[in-house]
Amino acid sequence: IESENPIPVQKPPGFGEKDRIIGEYVADLVEDGSTIQLGVGGIPAAVAQCLKGKRDLGVHSGLLNDSLLDLYEAGVITNRKKKIWKDKFVTCMAFGSQRLYDFLDNNMAVEFQRGSVVNNPAVIAKNHKMFTINTANQMDLTGQCCAETVGARQFSGTGGHKEWLAGAAESPGGKSIISFHSTLKNDSVSRIVPYIEAGTVVTSSRVDIHYVVTEYGVACLRGHSIRERV
Repeated sequence: IESENPIPVQKPPGFGEKDRIIGEYVADLVEDGSTIQLGVGGIPAAVAQCLKGKRDLGVHSGLLNDSLLDLYEAGVITNRKKKIWKDKFVTCMAFGSQRLYDFLDNNMAVEFQRGSVVNNPAVIAKNHKMFTINTANQMDLTGQCCAETVGARQFSGTGGHKEWLAGAAESPGGKSIISFHSTLKNDSVSRIVPYIEAGTVVTSSRVDIHYVVTEYGVACLRGHSIRERV
């Protein structure tokens, strides 16, 4: 649908100290030559900042934003190690500053595909070392991940949450990460709970979860028993 309206712009998000700590933990898990998927918000922005020491990263992501553009201009993202759409950014949407839109305009190094292609787990898995980062509203001690409701109240949609976890799981050398602050309301409410509250929707089951990262560190849950997960 063609439109003459100005494209909505968004200032690049800032991030706090907890975001920075999480970003450093996440960046430690990313290997040179990985293909990455990042979202929007303080944690993804911090992750991008902490990735500036990496080399030859590629992008296959549902969203392109200013954080990824920053990494490209810093020489971190080259897309030359990708296994599909080599040398290209691949995405299905972009949202950010006018600087980002100017970069995208007539840029043959960026390819937009339908969401049904970009977010398809079978397509995602074709990328080697596929690294995905998503978030959660709440998680229980076994790893059940709640990303769309707060209690029984709908908070957001599912997005590509399950698709990116599944795609990274099948990618050779792939890693999926769920990252979030461990608490809310000035550390008075824990987002990591013994049991999921009644009415809360579990977006991704515990068997889908690989790495969990908070400001307190990294937990790898894949393949572990219930006691080990707790």
